Amino acid sequence: MTDVPPLAPADELRLLDRELAGLDARRAQLLHRRAHLLRLLSTPAAAPAAPPAPYPGRQTPPAASSPSAQNVLLTLGGILLAVAALAFTLVGWGQLGIAGRSAVLSLVTLAALAAPALLIRRGLVATAEAVGVLALLLTVLDAYALHEVAFADTGAAVATAASATVLTALWAAYGLAVPRLRTPLPAAALALQLPLYFWAVSASAGPLTVAWALLGTAVLDTALAVGTYRHRLPAAPPAAPAPPSPTGTATAHTAPPSAPPAGTSAAAPPPSDPRSPRSRVLGSVRPFAETCAWATGGIALLIALVRSFGAASAPAALPASALLLAGAALALGTALARPSVAPALVAGLAAVASAGGAVRAALPLAWAVPGYLLCAGAVLAVVAAPGVLRGRRPVRLGLAAAAGAVGAVSVLTVLPALALTALSGPAAVATAPWQGMPATVRDAVDLDFPWAETATGPLVVFAVAAALAAVHRRTPHPATACGAPGLAAVGVLLLPTALNLPYVASLCLYVALAAAAPVLVVRTAAPGRRAAATATAVRYTALAAGALAAFSVTCLALASRGATFSVLGALLVVCAVQAARAPGTVAGAAGEVAAVGYAAGLALASAAALELPPHLAGLLLLAVPAAVAVLAVRVRCAPAECAAAVVALAAVALSTARLPTLALVLALCAVIAAGTALRPGRAEARWVAGALFLAATWVRLAASGVDTPEAYTLPVTVLALAVGFLRRRGNPAASSWAAYGPGLSATFLPSLVATWADPHWLRPLLLGCAALVVTLLGARHRLGAPLLLGGVTLALVAVHELAPYVVQVVGALPRWLPPALAGLLLLAVGATYEQRLRDARRLRARLGRLG
Repeated sequence: MTDVPPLAPADELRLLDRELAGLDARRAQLLHRRAHLLRLLSTPAAAPAAPPAPYPGRQTPPAASSPSAQNVLLTLGGILLAVAALAFTLVGWGQLGIAGRSAVLSLVTLAALAAPALLIRRGLVATAEAVGVLALLLTVLDAYALHEVAFADTGAAVATAASATVLTALWAAYGLAVPRLRTPLPAAALALQLPLYFWAVSASAGPLTVAWALLGTAVLDTALAVGTYRHRLPAAPPAAPAPPSPTGTATAHTAPPSAPPAGTSAAAPPPSDPRSPRSRVLGSVRPFAETCAWATGGIALLIALVRSFGAASAPAALPASALLLAGAALALGTALARPSVAPALVAGLAAVASAGGAVRAALPLAWAVPGYLLCAGAVLAVVAAPGVLRGRRPVRLGLAAAAGAVGAVSVLTVLPALALTALSGPAAVATAPWQGMPATVRDAVDLDFPWAETATGPLVVFAVAAALAAVHRRTPHPATACGAPGLAAVGVLLLPTALNLPYVASLCLYVALAAAAPVLVVRTAAPGRRAAATATAVRYTALAAGALAAFSVTCLALASRGATFSVLGALLVVCAVQAARAPGTVAGAAGEVAAVGYAAGLALASAAALELPPHLAGLLLLAVPAAVAVLAVRVRCAPAECAAAVVALAAVALSTARLPTLALVLALCAVIAAGTALRPGRAEARWVAGALFLAATWVRLAASGVDTPEAYTLPVTVLALAVGFLRRRGNPAASSWAAYGPGLSATFLPSLVATWADPHWLRPLLLGCAALVVTLLGARHRLGAPLLLGGVTLALVAVHELAPYVVQVVGALPRWLPPALAGLLLLAVGATYEQRLRDARRLRARLGRLG
C-alpha cells in the first residue's frame, strides 16, 4: 500500500478495508486462472485433426463428443452389467459348484474393484465411476451369496448387521484408496446406518434399546460430519474480468497454457490444494453424514419422547429421559463444535423433554404442562445468564427458540378451556336467558368438561406472559410487546372457571378486564411512549382482548335480569369513556360502535323486562338512533351514526310483524334522517328521508287494506309535480330528479306493486299509458327523471303483460335450448366486452347530460 498522509481513524479504516478488498479480488482472480490452467494440463492431448474425406460428396458423420451422450452410454452399460450380475446370482448360481462360485465371484469382484484405478490413470474418470458403482453392487451380492452358502442358518438380522459392518469398512477403505471416485465414501456413510440398528433388532431388543442403537448411529454420523467439515469445498470464486491487453481485449482465457511449476504433477493438483480429489470426496461425505445424523437421531428422540409420555411413574420414565438427555448432549455438542441454530434447537427441546418427562410422571396430570414449562424456563435462564455461551449467538438463539416453542405448545394446551370459558359457555347461556342467578361461573356455563385437569391453565399463561415481558425488556419487539398483555388477558379470562369463582365476582373480573383494555389503548396512544409499530401492536391486542372479555361477560350476564342491566350499563359507560378519550382513532371508533350496541342491548332488555311484543320492541329500539342523532349535533361521531343506522334497520326488522307499527317506525326513521340532513355535510340524508317517507306511506296504505292506491298517491303526485315545475321554472339548473323524481315515484311505485298483483287489464293499461306519456315528455324536454322512471315503469308493465306468454313459449322449447342461448349470449357479450363497456359509458354520459 502506498504511503498516505495522516488521516482520521475512521477514514484510515475505510482506506484499509478498500485495499484489502482489492487484494481479495486479485487473489480470487489468480486462483480462478490457476484452476483453469490445471484443468487444461490434466486433460489428454487433443487428437490430430481428421483427414479430409476421400470423396467430395461424402461427409464424415459428427462424433458424439457431448458429455451427455457419454453419460447416457455409461449409465446404460452400468445398468446392463448390474442386471447381468443379478441374473447370475439369483438364477445361474445353482449350476456351479462351491469352488466355481467362489472363484467366479472373487475374480469378478476383484476385477471390478481394481479396474477404476487403471481407468483413472488413463483419464477415463466417468468410466471408472460407473465401474466403481458396479463393484459396490458386486460386494453386496458377494455378501448375499456368502450368507446363502456358508451361513444359511444365521438369522437375517444378524447377517444384515454383519454384512453392513464389513461393507462399511470395505467401502470406506476403498474410497480412501481411490480418492478420485465419488461414490464409495458416501455409500459407506449410508451403510453405516444399518449395523447398530440390526444388531439391536437381532437381540430382540425393546423400543428403547433400538432407540439407543439409532442414537449411537447418530453419534457416529455426527463424528463423521464434524471430522470431514474441514474438507468443505470452498465456493468457486467469481470469474473476475481479465485485465485488458494492450490491444484492448481480455486475455484471461486466451493465454496459452504454461508449464507447471517444478515438483508439481500435471495430472492433479497438490494434496494441500482444497480442491484436491481427496478433499473433494471427503467433502462430499459430509452432507450424507449430516442428513443421516438428523434422520437417525430424530427417530431415536421421537421413540424416547413417546415412551416418556406413556410412562406412568417416575422410575418408568427414567430410561426414556436418559435417552433424551443423551440426545440433547449430542445435539448441544454438535452445536458447540460448529455453531448453528438447528442443533441447538434440538438440544433445547430434548433437554426439556428429558427433564419434563421425569417431572410429569411424578406430578398429578394437572401439573404436567407447568412441569415442562418450568424446564423450558430453566433453559431460557441459562441462555439469559451473563457470560454463558458468549460469542456463540446461533447456539443461544437455538436454545431460546426451543424454550419459546415449549411455551407456545404450553399455551396451546389451554385453548380448549379458553374456548369453553370465553365463547361456547357464554353462548350457551345466551340461548336460555334469565334462568336465575347461578352460584358459580361453572354453574352458569353448565358444560361437562374436566375443569380439574385445566386448573393450572392460568398459571401457565401468566408464566409465559411474564417470560415474554422479560424478553421484551431486554430486546423490545412488537411480537413480545403484544404477546405479554394478550396472554395476561387470556389468563384473566381463564381464572374464573379454573378457580370456580362466584358468579358475581367473575362478572366483575370480566368487566374490569373490558375496562382495562381501553385504558391500555389510550396509554399506548400517547406520543413518545413506544415505537409506532410496537404501540400499534399493543393497541390492537388490547382491543381484541377487551372485545373478547366484553362478549363473554355480556353473554354470561344474561343468566340473570339484574346482572344483564348492570353489566350492559357498566360496559356502556366504559365504551363511552373510551370514545371520548380517544376521538378520531380506531379505539375511539370502536368505542362509539360498542356504546351504540350496548345502548341497543339495554333497550331490548328493557323491552323484554316489560314483556313487549317484537313490533313494540322495535319501536322502543328507535330511541337509540334518535339519541345518536341528537348527540351528533354537538359531537362529531360518524362511527356511532353508522352503528345507529344498523340499529334502525334492526328496529324495522322487528316491526315487520305488524304493518301499522312498521309504517310508524318507517316514518320515525324518516324524521330522524330528515333531521340529520339539516346538519352541514349530511345533505345526502334527504334522499333517505324521502324514500322512508314514501315507504311509510305505502305500508300505511297496505295496512289499511287499500286496493286502489292511486286515489291517495295521485293528489300527492300532482302537488309534488307542480312544486317541481315551479322550482325548475325559477331555477332551470335544478336537477329533474329533485324536481320530479319524488312526485313520479309516489304514484309509479305503488301502482307497479298493485299491477303485479292485479289479474285485470285496466290498471296495467292505464299505468302503461301514463308511463309512455311521461317517457315521451322526458325525451322531448331532455329530462332524466321522467325519462328513466317512465321507461322503467313501462318496461316492467310490459314484462308483466308478456310474462304468461313467455312462460308458455319457454315451456314448449327443448330444455337444452335456454341454457344454450344464455351461453351464446354470454360468449357474444364477452367477445365484445370492450365495445359494450364503451356503449355503457356513452349511455351514462348521455344520461348525465340530461336535466
